[in-house]
Formats: sequence, C-alpha cells, structure tokens
Amino acid sequence: MSDERLEHLAKAAGLSIDWIDADGRDQRVQPQVLRAVLAGLGLSAETEEDIEQSLEKLHLGHQAADLPPLITADQGVPLSLEDFFDAHTPYQLQLEEGSRQTGELDAHARLAAIDVPGYHQLQIAGQQLTLAVAPPVCPSVEDIAGQSAWGITVQLYSLRRPGDGGLGDTLALEALTRSAAAQGAAALGISPLHAMFVGRGDQYSPYSPSSRLFYNVLHAAPGAILGEEPLRLAIEACGLEGPLRQLEALDLIDWAAVTETRQCLLRTLYEHFMTGGNALQQDFASFREAGGEALENHCRFEALHATLLDENGYSQHWRQWPERYRTPENPAVQRFAEENADEVSFYAFCQWLIARGLERAQAAARGAGMAIGLISDLAVGADGGGSQAWSRQDEVLAALSVGAPPDILNRNGQSWGIAAFSPWGLKAHGYRAFIEMLRANLAHAGGMRIDHVMGLMRLWVTPVGAGPEHGAYLNYPFDDLLRLLTLEAWRHNAVILGEDLGTVPEGLREKLISRRILGMRVLLFEHDGKACFRPASEWSADALATTTTHDLPTIRGWWGGHDIDWRIRVGQNREEDRQQQTEERDRERRGLNAVLRPYATESPEELLDPMSAVQASACFIGQTPAPLALLPMEDVLALEEQPNMPGIVDAHPNWRRRYPGDSATLLDQPDSTRRLRCLAEARRRRTQGEEPR
Repeated sequence: MSDERLEHLAKAAGLSIDWIDADGRDQRVQPQVLRAVLAGLGLSAETEEDIEQSLEKLHLGHQAADLPPLITADQGVPLSLEDFFDAHTPYQLQLEEGSRQTGELDAHARLAAIDVPGYHQLQIAGQQLTLAVAPPVCPSVEDIAGQSAWGITVQLYSLRRPGDGGLGDTLALEALTRSAAAQGAAALGISPLHAMFVGRGDQYSPYSPSSRLFYNVLHAAPGAILGEEPLRLAIEACGLEGPLRQLEALDLIDWAAVTETRQCLLRTLYEHFMTGGNALQQDFASFREAGGEALENHCRFEALHATLLDENGYSQHWRQWPERYRTPENPAVQRFAEENADEVSFYAFCQWLIARGLERAQAAARGAGMAIGLISDLAVGADGGGSQAWSRQDEVLAALSVGAPPDILNRNGQSWGIAAFSPWGLKAHGYRAFIEMLRANLAHAGGMRIDHVMGLMRLWVTPVGAGPEHGAYLNYPFDDLLRLLTLEAWRHNAVILGEDLGTVPEGLREKLISRRILGMRVLLFEHDGKACFRPASEWSADALATTTTHDLPTIRGWWGGHDIDWRIRVGQNREEDRQQQTEERDRERRGLNAVLRPYATESPEELLDPMSAVQASACFIGQTPAPLALLPMEDVLALEEQPNMPGIVDAHPNWRRRYPGDSATLLDQPDSTRRLRCLAEARRRRTQGEEPR
C-alpha cells in the first residue's frame, strides 16, 4: 500500500507528518502511527479502500459546512467572504449592542471593516452567521496594573485556615488575597479549579478534570455563603467534628476522606437549604437559570455518573452506560432528570456555592487593592469520560489522548490521559465549546493562564492507551482561536498568560506577542544547556518571569539536589547515575550562582546556601524586563518539596501537600516578608532603571 495516499489523508485531517523536536532535530511520523491516530479521529486507513473512503468522508464533511455558523475577524480590517458569496452581495449587519447596518460586499467580495469588537449577526443571501470581531490585542498587564506588577502563585488545595476540614477552600483564598495585597501583590495565580468527578476521591489531579466549564465543588466554603450556623448543624448531623479536625491536622491531603466528608456536609446543607425557606433561594434559582443548558447537562451528568454504577459499585465511563444515556439529547436523559430532579438540583446547588465563593474571593482581591486579582488556570484538556466530553461529543475527541513528545520538560514524553477538542467539530458548532470554556474561566478572575498554550496551534495526540512516542501533531485553527481568546479577554478586561514550555512550534511565540499574550520564562530553564544562565537584563519583555513551576523542583529543593533523590526513589533514574547527576547539578548550581550573586547580601565570591539562593531568586526575577513577575508560594516559603512530579502516580504525593500555616498569616513570616519586599523593590528599581543593590 502506497504511503503517499496515507500521507495525503493525514494532511487532509490536519496531522503534521514532519515536525521538529525540542532539540531542533527533524522528525517524521511512521505510517503505523498515522493509521492509529487517524482511527482515533474516526478515519480508517488500514487499506487503500479505507483511505479513499476516509478522504471522501472528509470531503463531504467540508462541503456540508461550507458556510460555518461563526467566522472570526479583526477589528478595523475588511473581511473576505469570497469563498462563500459573490461580489456586491447585499447584507444586513446587526451589532451586538443592537444597532443595524446595511451594505453590500465590495468588488473583491469583502465585508466592510467593523470598528466595534463583539459578536455580531450577519444576514446575507438568505443565510445568517455570527461574526466574532476581535480587538487587535488583549488587555496588557501594564494597562491594568502598571509597570512594576508582581504576584504570587498558589496551589489552592494546599491553603489552610482554621476549620477547613483538610482542604483549601475559597474562604482561605479570600484571606490570602488580602494578605498578598497588603504586601503589594497585583495578582494571585491559582491552580485549576475545574470540576472533577463527584464521589471519585481517587481522581484529584487538577489537570485531569471532568469539565473545564464548571468548578471543583470540594473547594467551596459553604459557611461563607450560607452562614456558619447551618454549617455547624450540618457538621453535627454528619458526626464530623472529630474527623474534620483530624483531616485538618494532616500534612498531606487525604482526598478520599475529604471527598466523603464534604459530600455528607453538602447534602445535609442542601436538604436544609431547600426546606428552610432560605432567603438565598432566589439567588440560587437565578444562578441556575443563567447557567442554561451547559449547567443543566453537567448536573445531569453528575447524577447519571453517581447512579449508573458497574456490577462492583464503581462509576463508569459514559460510553459504558446504557445506550439511551450516552447522549444528553436523548429523551431518556430528560426523563431521568425529571425523575431525579432533586439529585440534579443538588449538583447545581454545589456549583452555586463554589461560584459564589470564587466571586467573593475576586471581590476581596480587588477590594484589597489588587489590580488584577485572581489569575485562573485553564487545563489543556478534560477526561474523555467526563462531563465536558459527554455534553459536547461532536466537539471533543474522546478516542485520543493529549500529551507531549520527548522535550526539555520530560525526556520520555508525556501522555496525560485527557481528551482534546476536535478542530472541525469546533468550527462546525461555531466554536461554542471553546467560547463557553473561556467565559467560565474568566468569570471570577482578572487573568487566565493557559496550560500548554501550544495547544491553540497544535496538540500531540495519541490513541488512548498508547505511549507518548506513538503520537502525531494535530493542527488547530490557530488564528480563529486567538481572535476568540482576544475578544473574550477584552470583554472581561483580563490579562492572558500562556505556558509556552516544551516543544514550541515555529511562529507561535510571535503570534502570542502580537496579541499581547504573555509567554512564560522559568529561572531553572533560562540557560544555554551548558550551565551558563541568562542575566536578568536579557530575559524576555514579552513573557512573565517566575522561579519554578508546579511540575519542577522548588529553588531550595533544586539547589540541594533533593529532586535528584526523588527521581531515583521513584524509579525515574538509576542509583548508579547519581554521581553523574550530582556532578551535573554542581555545574548548573555554579552557573545559576553566578547570576544570582549580585542579588544576594553575602560575599559575591561565595556559593550561596539554599536559603540565600531562594532569597536572591526572588530579587532576580523582579529585575527582569518581564511585565509580570510571579513567585510561587513554594519559593515564597522556601519549601523543599515540589507539588507534582510528572509521570508519577503513587510513589510521590502529587497534589497533596499543604502549606505550613494559616493563609491569613502565611506571608507574615519574617523570611517570607523579606523575599516579597525584595521582589517588590526589584520591580520598582527595574521600572526606574536602577541597578540591583
């Protein structure tokens, strides 16, 4: 069988056959891998006949969607419609704010430039479509927060407060925003708060959610919304006074126990709320009505997921449910919702609590003086067995898993076990799933970090169950997605950050810069590969600056080689390689020490000790030309342990570590205060063109 037709099909489906890896080497996807990935796209390619039928399927699909329901455009730039209409075709345009315009396409079949961003309705030749007109750029950090902005990033689950029951919640977040604002922070980046699987305490990675449209209800602080007395009564009714205190005292989160106790509390609170004539019932009803179809589908999924258990009593992938429940449009789902109306309402109640809590936290941040406030974190995908994949099946590729080829972050490659959007599914549905996701994650935030921002341009996809080496890049309508992102950022007056670490395709960073989307530069990566680290003055002015990330060692842990010990302990590296890795770390440490010494109080001739290195690192990123410097809480507190080790499931306590202190006073420790003051002073000096002292 000729590979030529196979490659033709792959390209027609949006796959890249040739690509360049993180080391600059040319790579080519093997035919057997192409066939497997194409099968995951619903395009059989085992035989020549299969290939021809799949090509015909693609051709017919494109024909059926000749005129998409939504087209993106740039503010002030004429839009060519020559693929769909003839020159001089008359049209009527209704702007989002209600005014109407009439006209005709010009001699080149172009629509006259539209000067107002928004979602406008175009009626032309008996057809109607939406025009999403984007402003040229996203709001900038400088526009919103000035030239010396800095902030902190936190793992929200790690936060503590008295009475939190063993897990960080929105009330602890409120306390931290006030404390950070008092120190001068303009922003507080938080870990993803996407909806997980209710009742599944064993699945808690914030980057493997059930849905990116809704929130993890375990982080709700019901007492902040309903009052402390109903919460106290619920705790008594559930018999949880002792268990909650025990969970609260743990250094590592017991997700299974927290899930069980939270579920009892939430159900008890719901029963009281619905029968007690609560004055907030109208607010809950308004919230549910505003949530519309998306919220209703999510709550129905939650109820189905909790009900349709397998023979051993475990929850199942929705593809294993009885066929009548596998699509939200089936009348059987409607009947189920009617017969289980109270259960569906319970899940809406939980979403109401967490949404109102996040709303309070952002209001507290702004009220305390933060110019940006919360920066949400958008995961790159969602679990193929979750709510988002079930409710948006035509727009999600549940048979393929997102990951990354071998790169600087992980030399073995990564498979994240999450599903991606379908490029043609998005286009066919007017990018509905993408737009609603952006709105959900900007609803209670002044900014948004996009995990693996390269996914707007291309994603490394593998068949579910295959290793990361058996994948290929799937290309996305990058310009359309960028315009929609820019439009939503403008509507929410929010800054956008993109995590551009790993294998970055050519042209991506330039496109992000042109839209004022900040990339990300990490201290531990800013070197030439030979332990020569980049001085602060040479860092990018188009990316945020940070010391480390949740997937990397803390500065203290890296300086002492603690991560080397961990990688050997969990089996990622061999004991016999310890000496070589230690020697390599010694070279890297000396290289980093060379650029950190001007920011330390010790003699510049000495190798810094770990705590001095942490202090100097905070000062260092403040002196970079980055529009925004973000210091992870792990380095604010000079902690040794990192939140997550990619590729490890049980051998390392991923997503379980808690911070050592109450969120309200966590930043008041003398060492932490000193680091933040140094960061703030470095930001000020950099803005005024002064050299570090």
